[in-house]
Amino acid sequence: GSEMCIRDRLDNLNEINSAHYAQHPTNSNLAARIASYELAFNMQKHAPEAVDFDQETDATRDLYGIDGSRTDDFGRKCLLARRLVERGVRFIQVYSGGAHNDDNWDAHGSLERNHGIHAGNTDKPIAGLIKDLKQRGLLDETLVVWGGEFGRTSMNEERNGSKFLGRDHHPDCFTVWMAGGGLNHGITFGETDELGYAVARNPVHVHDLQATILHLLGLDPFHFSYRY
Repeated sequence: GSEMCIRDRLDNLNEINSAHYAQHPTNSNLAARIASYELAFNMQKHAPEAVDFDQETDATRDLYGIDGSRTDDFGRKCLLARRLVERGVRFIQVYSGGAHNDDNWDAHGSLERNHGIHAGNTDKPIAGLIKDLKQRGLLDETLVVWGGEFGRTSMNEERNGSKFLGRDHHPDCFTVWMAGGGLNHGITFGETDELGYAVARNPVHVHDLQATILHLLGLDPFHFSYRY
């Protein structure tokens, strides 16, 4: 079959690369290239089974909102994430948004409508993913991090004297939440002022967030570094 054909070609390529690598053992780029080919083959080999939802029950599909409604698309992404976790994939990104205007969360205009769309599309699948990971005993060893790169101002903006119905970018104050992965749950850290505009208590720098994630992954954030 096609899998054997690809395997034969890869074996031939690895034989050539390995012979070259033997003459240049300090070439780390070549070693990484050989390893990347093997990784790509393994991904191709196992991908068809990982994305096959036929064995999932109706109850599981309902848990994620896979029912042809507005939650169907993101629900499939979250269910695929759980299936990848089960198969030992170490890093998974589930992305919401993209493109332009109301196809993403960039609500400079009509914020209530925009966020209503995306929150409604993602709310049930997110809850389903966390519940499913927990009931399968996977949540304790899986860290879920949900966030974006900035927040939104806490008031509507005015531009050119007319009411601007959206909110502008706001990097000074926003929320990231995490679940699973050895966390102490039920904790909220940090507070804003009464307007939700600035951090008033317990600010968290991005380095602090990264240190927490590294710690939960078993890495010492104060001694681990990779300079490149």
